[in-house]
Amino acid sequence: MPFVELDTNLPAGRVPAGLEKRLCAATAAILGKPEDRVNVTVRPGLAMAMNGSAEPGAQLLVSSIGVVGTAEENRGHSARLFEFLTKELDLAQDRIIIRFLPLEPWQIGKKGTVMTFL
Repeated sequence: MPFVELDTNLPAGRVPAGLEKRLCAATAAILGKPEDRVNVTVRPGLAMAMNGSAEPGAQLLVSSIGVVGTAEENRGHSARLFEFLTKELDLAQDRIIIRFLPLEPWQIGKKGTVMTFL
């Protein structure tokens, strides 16, 4: 059950319509997870500074069980996510940063319990 959070200081009008759906589909393909399990949040128009600059940029947080736990996995995920984000957001790679956070099943609540018991 991946969670994807895209924070950007791009104004909402510069974020392509339907980005959340395309990011959901791309993440599912990249991580090898079913699309109906991917959760995406897009937050445009934030006050942000990256590397000391408030120029347009984006931060992506990818949290998931079992597929973001190694450098080797994340190198591949990173390449594909950068390709997607640079195209969709029209940003240079140096204005995007991605954080990967491995999760354990007991850290995700669903249906009144945690994923460990589902």
